[in-house]
Amino acid sequence: MQNKSKTYKMAVCSLFVTLIIAGAFIKIPVPVVPFTLQFLFTMLAAIFLGGRLGSLSVIVYMILGLVGVPVFSSGGGLGYVLVPSFGYIIGFIIGTYVEGTLLEKKERLSYGSILICNFINLIIVYLTGMAYYYVVCNYVLGTPIGFWPLILYCFIMVVPGDIVLCLISAYLGKRLIPVVKGL
Repeated sequence: MQNKSKTYKMAVCSLFVTLIIAGAFIKIPVPVVPFTLQFLFTMLAAIFLGGRLGSLSVIVYMILGLVGVPVFSSGGGLGYVLVPSFGYIIGFIIGTYVEGTLLEKKERLSYGSILICNFINLIIVYLTGMAYYYVVCNYVLGTPIGFWPLILYCFIMVVPGDIVLCLISAYLGKRLIPVVKGL
């Protein structure tokens, strides 16, 4: 995407901001942390936009939510930083940047290389999200959560769906990269 115009880059970033917002509202309710399609669209942003522009899309999404636009899965506003699951949004930014940067360094993207980078992204999102969840609950809100309940509710119950999203994203990325590069 290096030789594309600024207008093209802005339009594609805006598209991914919109997809991430839509993904926040496509959710399967599970206790504690809702399962949404945001992660799918952040991975696709990393694949198609790279580290810098992909993470910029997630940052714009986060800023929109923090200024009060109800784009997060449970609303919006500056107070959302006290919602324990906000750490996953921070993880989306970091994970998208890392995945996109790793993929940019590859000459040829195979399904396997995309999938490995998706799993690296997944690990970053979960480590960041769970650490934030633990700190906010235990030290800010005064609603303590133990280590094992944290693992159960914030990892074990939701990670199978995100693993499926990693597989779908790698498949879509591999299939659509030739199409997107031709645009």
